[in-house]
Amino acid sequence: MTVHVQGSLFDAAEEIGLRRLVGVRRTVLGHGAWIDLLPGWLTGSDALFEELAAGVDWQEERRLMYERVVAVPRLLAYFRAGEPLPHPVLERARAELGAYYAAELREPFVSAGLCYYRDGRDSVAWHGDRIGRGDREDTMVAIVSVGEPRPLLLRPRFGGGATVRQALGHGDLIVMGGSCQRTWEHAVPKTARPVGPRISIQFRPRGVA
Repeated sequence: MTVHVQGSLFDAAEEIGLRRLVGVRRTVLGHGAWIDLLPGWLTGSDALFEELAAGVDWQEERRLMYERVVAVPRLLAYFRAGEPLPHPVLERARAELGAYYAAELREPFVSAGLCYYRDGRDSVAWHGDRIGRGDREDTMVAIVSVGEPRPLLLRPRFGGGATVRQALGHGDLIVMGGSCQRTWEHAVPKTARPVGPRISIQFRPRGVA
């Protein structure tokens, strides 16, 4: 699969790598939930996008919805605990995130899920990562985005608050922590505007999906 992303002028001259985890900005959402943000943490992200788009064994899943079997509107790939990730920088990112959040998380990130949003028709509906321990325990999900920015929306699960909107792409890092998976929902909405492709890489601890 060959899909080219509109490159960032700042990103194009850099090699694939990671900046220091310095300047992480935390926003308290309420109900025990928070998000951390670090724009441009992964350098050379446009080159990494091209490698992942071409090299990952992407799967198009189908699911039963409203008595119909429909295609999931994005491509997916999963790397379980112990499986090698598709690029060394992702192994390093997972390890550095585990070290940075060790005092709060008290366990490592072990798995990785990749989502490939090919254009504005691809999306993910409102949800929380509540399969497994995320339904009853505080946890973290760390997401690194490469490719063109797409908005990630967050809203309180039971209403009563404003929706948070954060555009993510070109190596940006967002970490959803605390009760975020239980008390908030997140989504990447469809859009009729012309948008380029994006890949998100989600790192999770054991038993969170």
